[in-house]
Amino acid sequence: MADVPAIRTLAADEWRLYRDLRLRALADSPDAFGSTLAQEAIRPDTDWAHRLASSADARVNLPLVAEVRGELVGLAWGRIDMSDPDVAALYQMWVAPTYRGRGVGRKLLEMVIAWATAQNAASLDLGVTCGDSPARRLYERAGFAPLGEPGPLRPGSTLLAQHMRLALKTAAEQGHRADGAKRRSS
Repeated sequence: MADVPAIRTLAADEWRLYRDLRLRALADSPDAFGSTLAQEAIRPDTDWAHRLASSADARVNLPLVAEVRGELVGLAWGRIDMSDPDVAALYQMWVAPTYRGRGVGRKLLEMVIAWATAQNAASLDLGVTCGDSPARRLYERAGFAPLGEPGPLRPGSTLLAQHMRLALKTAAEQGHRADGAKRRSS
């Protein structure tokens, strides 16, 4: 029987686990992220600790890991910038190579989608390196659609990344929310 991953939120005091997993992800899949291993590896421990400590508000941050028999095998981070609370974003999505194709990425993605929906976001956005990759296919199967034209993965990169969006609400629901906000502020 295949091991079923447990998806859980990282606690603020687990910054070392987060750091190690993030660096593994960047080493394994350097062309999948806007940041690089070189940039992240030189961060002081205080930065890693602060990053997780500042994510304690579950209304705006959701740092997730996938765990199988005590081993961390996946990472995803949902975030809502309160300057635009209608849009949630998915960052740092990664699954260890030996666990790919086993539904770990799907479970992480489903958890972020459920969280963004519970936070009343109208959409969930992400960026994915252009090409026919398992990651892109996962996002397309979940209903994400391209948003705008592809652009450089990071400054100076020849690799292109595509922004994608999953609508979590219909246009009518979004309009109703805006109407309600106007009535409350009147």
